[in-house]
Amino acid sequence: MYREIPEELRSVIEPIVQDHALELVDVETLGGRGVRVVRVTIDTPAGDGRVPVERCVAVSREVGTQLDERDAISGRYRLEVSSPGLDRMLAREKDFAAAVGQDVRIETRRPLDGRRRFRGRLEAFDGAEARVAVDGQAVAIRFDEVARASTVYAFSSADFGRGR
Repeated sequence: MYREIPEELRSVIEPIVQDHALELVDVETLGGRGVRVVRVTIDTPAGDGRVPVERCVAVSREVGTQLDERDAISGRYRLEVSSPGLDRMLAREKDFAAAVGQDVRIETRRPLDGRRRFRGRLEAFDGAEARVAVDGQAVAIRFDEVARASTVYAFSSADFGRGR
């Protein structure tokens, strides 16, 4: 995983997610003044992003209760539990492997050849390195250099069809 989940949060959240037969993808904390946001991303073991809202709500209730009980987040916070979505986050090696052949957006920790943001087709991923076709050129990006990554959903006319 390119962004390590703090152990004090992982130890509270992951067992709850697993009890719901789901997988923890990411935990992100944002803010610090006023109300902090704790954003939890969960997925099915198949990694298909098909987590019903009711299951997100159930996980959220249990996680919130445990975070409060253990006083794991100092001060006020807002908890958000969701699935990866259309432009799904790529946080784990298996997420990258499943996204081969799709368009992706990757931001690196440090500039590579003068840039940190790349968008193109993920051609290959071997666990250590992603090969992305950007503007007709292959770019190799080490997994440990990835700061953020997501797929880019390609809308089609079927997405806007009538009679659904």
